[in-house]
Amino acid sequence: MNGLLRGVTDMAAGVLDEDLIDFGPLAEEVNAILQQGVLAYFEDRPAADGLFRRALAMAPDQLPVYFCLYKIHTYQRNLDAALDAAHGGLAEAARQCGLPADWRSWTPAMQDWTGTPAARFALYTLKALAFIRLRRNENDLAGEALAHLKRLDPDDLVGGAVVRDIAAGVAA
Repeated sequence: MNGLLRGVTDMAAGVLDEDLIDFGPLAEEVNAILQQGVLAYFEDRPAADGLFRRALAMAPDQLPVYFCLYKIHTYQRNLDAALDAAHGGLAEAARQCGLPADWRSWTPAMQDWTGTPAARFALYTLKALAFIRLRRNENDLAGEALAHLKRLDPDDLVGGAVVRDIAAGVAA
């Protein structure tokens, strides 16, 4: 997290270094667009959304693009767009892992859930989906996603407990 914040701060100061925010292995052009989108987010959120959507149109198989979209829209409380991006990311991760499209049918035996970037992304995005559902006051749907995440990630490697704690606070 500190590296990301440092990178964003450096970029905002005019120091563009594409390696400051590591989105993983991406085509250079897609990475450049994501970097521009992160920078634009602080001054022009619609421009950031446009950049991320441009990257998505260019490379719909690149999971970090979905991450950028659901993160910025969650931060802005544009929860319909965040939900759409999370669903898109889950569908693409499922495709890459050879999993059924419906995450409710995923089982622990289907995948080494932290062994590949796409499987780990699927878990992380399921956590994000639960968070977005909480923000939409869809507590039952959030609880369903969190319970399923716990079955798939019993060691809590993607931090689902953080969102479970938030859900517990909402229910209290």
